[in-house]
Amino acid sequence: MADEDERAVEAAVAAEMRLLDPEVRASPALVSELLDPGFTEIGASGRRWDATSILTVTSAGSADPGPPVEVSQMSGTVLAPGIVHLTYLTDDGRRAWRSSLWRRTESGWRMYFHQGTLAG
Repeated sequence: MADEDERAVEAAVAAEMRLLDPEVRASPALVSELLDPGFTEIGASGRRWDATSILTVTSAGSADPGPPVEVSQMSGTVLAPGIVHLTYLTDDGRRAWRSSLWRRTESGWRMYFHQGTLAG
């Protein structure tokens, strides 16, 4: 992987890990800095989310950030300049495979798409 690609993957991983931090997840302002305005998610629950619905739940205080999430098997690939695809496994009492698309914007790396699928 070229140095530029490695830096892009490292930046996306760092941003993903920030989003998984319970303190960040409890702050609409911090979450907003990491979500692309066009963000969509298909959660492990099957529910579809967008940036507005995520921020609304976070702002209402009804989003329980829960305990820290255990992350393993993190890997990333640059799909195109400024676009990184991450995959990894989480365990927060239930295991799920995760897939995220990150894109570099003028204001930094932002998550554009995320999907979680429960793992056996």
